[in-house]
Amino acid sequence: MNIDIVCVGNIKEKYFTDAIKEYQKRLGSYANVNIIEVDEYKLLNKYSQSKVEEGMDREADVILSKINERAYVIPLCIEGKQMDSAKFAEKIEKITVDGYSDICFIIGGSNGLHNKVKLRGQLKLSFSKMTFPHQLMRVVLLEQIYRSFRILRNEPYHK
Repeated sequence: MNIDIVCVGNIKEKYFTDAIKEYQKRLGSYANVNIIEVDEYKLLNKYSQSKVEEGMDREADVILSKINERAYVIPLCIEGKQMDSAKFAEKIEKITVDGYSDICFIIGGSNGLHNKVKLRGQLKLSFSKMTFPHQLMRVVLLEQIYRSFRILRNEPYHK
């Protein structure tokens, strides 16, 4: 299985990069995980809603160009479906049973995701009604993907 995680922005904090590397290493025996970073559109101090939309639109074009056309696409967004870890594992299993060998998760930047990215997804996923920084969300997503594979293989994992 191939899992792409397309993320807006990059990570500078060592504690996040260390956690990401650790989960990528753990996931190595279950899937090929690729993290694809795209640049966040930078706004000046004074910006309008139209500039925010313009930036999200530019980010969306780059994001969409990075998605494998055969992938099952899951954008992370606050209005998405929430599920517990067991249901998330079941969903990953169902995606593979349905014939997909590629899954693409998308994490937006500080302004979220443009609607055209959300429309490309087969499942909009939310981890909470709360908003999280994209750096932390990358770690949480990787941990939940790892947990899902452990659940699916009936392997022990702390609860």
